[in-house]
Amino acid sequence: MADPNLSSFIWSVADLLRGDYKQSEYGKVILPFTVLRRLDCVLEKSKPAVLAEFEKRKATKINPEPFLLKKTGHLFFNTSPLDMKKLMGDQDHIKENLYAYTQGFSPNVRDIFEAFEFHTQIDRLAKAGLLYLVTEKFAGIDLHPDTVSNAQMGVVFEELIRKFAEISNETAGEHFTPREVIRLMVNLLFIEDDDALTKPGVVRSLYDPTAGTGGMLSVGEEHLAALNPDARLVMYGQELNPESYAICKADMLIKGQDIGNIIQGNTLSDDGHPGKTFDYQLSNPPFGVEWKKIEKEVRKEAEQMGFEGRFGPGLPRVSDGSLLFLLHLISKMAPAKDGGSKFGIVLNGSPLFTGGAGSGESEIRRYVLENDLVEAIIALPTDMFYNTGISTYVWIVTNRKPARRKGKVQLIDASSFWQKMRKSLGSKRKELSPEHIEEITRLFGKFKEVTKDGVPISRIFKNEDFGYRTITVERPLRDEAGKVVLAAKGKQKGKPQPDADLRDTENVPLSEDVVEYFTREVLPHAADAWIDDEKTKIGYEIPFNRHFYVFKPPRALAEIDAELKTVTDRILGMIGGLTK
Repeated sequence: MADPNLSSFIWSVADLLRGDYKQSEYGKVILPFTVLRRLDCVLEKSKPAVLAEFEKRKATKINPEPFLLKKTGHLFFNTSPLDMKKLMGDQDHIKENLYAYTQGFSPNVRDIFEAFEFHTQIDRLAKAGLLYLVTEKFAGIDLHPDTVSNAQMGVVFEELIRKFAEISNETAGEHFTPREVIRLMVNLLFIEDDDALTKPGVVRSLYDPTAGTGGMLSVGEEHLAALNPDARLVMYGQELNPESYAICKADMLIKGQDIGNIIQGNTLSDDGHPGKTFDYQLSNPPFGVEWKKIEKEVRKEAEQMGFEGRFGPGLPRVSDGSLLFLLHLISKMAPAKDGGSKFGIVLNGSPLFTGGAGSGESEIRRYVLENDLVEAIIALPTDMFYNTGISTYVWIVTNRKPARRKGKVQLIDASSFWQKMRKSLGSKRKELSPEHIEEITRLFGKFKEVTKDGVPISRIFKNEDFGYRTITVERPLRDEAGKVVLAAKGKQKGKPQPDADLRDTENVPLSEDVVEYFTREVLPHAADAWIDDEKTKIGYEIPFNRHFYVFKPPRALAEIDAELKTVTDRILGMIGGLTK
């Protein structure tokens, strides 16, 4: 673990900010300054060599970047003669000098400070008379790699991110996924691949299209490093929110990772990694958020590119874009012939069942199930996320199912696997313990039906168990005398005309024969009915809770009566007491 004094020291800067900054804004100052000081320390040794090289290359017309990177031995550099110690020597020009210093970084780092809107904070601190004091505090912290390793620095930075997420609760959940949920997802992602991942020199790619502050990528990397210290995970991501994007890149940079593959922007309307596919993917997209702002671009891609683009199977209703992220991830899967891909995505309940046969949602479910892509869906407890108490589900999707899983979907009800948090954070009141994570991982790994205390917690279905046909049942139109009206023209000529008011639909499971169902369920009640085959549609839904419902027989009447009598007698006694 990192030195706890270090994060509390960085935290003490908050005391300086109190009064001029709201608590929820501390992160806007402390995070970029922490990054700045760390990079300042990392580059200290190579600073003279870099400046000399920069002067040498300036005279020639050659791009100095590769030479400067070679001198630093890192993936970034700074060409300013200033550093944080020198800034302290000129109190009157601290604002201009600090700004010039950050502008001296290589473009990949400058981009982080721009996304943090660091210049705005420099101005604001200067106006409040705090800029020199804050800079001085940070210049005094020893964050040299010899003192604080990349791993320790990563822990400190993650702790700061978490603290700021906690105190600015209102937005935390949008960009911060609870660590234990990520650990569970990473476990489920890697469990069947342990053998492949422990081979020496293995390189795998991990992608998060809604990267937030980078938690999924970080935990993914930690997990793989624990499995195999020689394995290398190349990380890719995209994030819309500028501050989260800055934190994500800063966190990776601090840990010595390549930040060239983290892109800012809206993944759905402007894919930052077009044409790329990945071995593993993780995502916690925003729940139930509408996609009206990007509707034009998404519809255009769906219409013009069809299955060549990302949205071929269908589009969900505009009020909830969750399934667009599912389709996006599917489009990013490495083809099965190249080793395939596997991903985990957190979704709310509506993608499981919203929309009838033929709707965009149903067509997307149909696509993933008919193509045998859904490996498992795990129901998490409620109150697991910072900004919502709703039920959430982890979908595990892959195009390289092991033989025993082919054609099947495992549903795991882990909604009872939780412990109460000591202190709730926003809507988050529950958490998964390491034992819970282990048990869910085991249930998934064993791939068996499991019942605990008479309640099912793991069930296995065939893909087609979730499919059904919606048939349209017609009844004849009758005139006032009750006589059937026949069609006078067209291809229905001479046949009974349907009565729109009596029209009905029935959902027939795919596993059942439609005619047999119709003969058994409809004809006994409506002997003159028929099916209009042209209107038959295939639909898919995953009624998760129905599959875990346990019927509890009602209590005996005598027992209920006795209880009612006791309560009634008590009420009568109380009324009697009032009237005395």
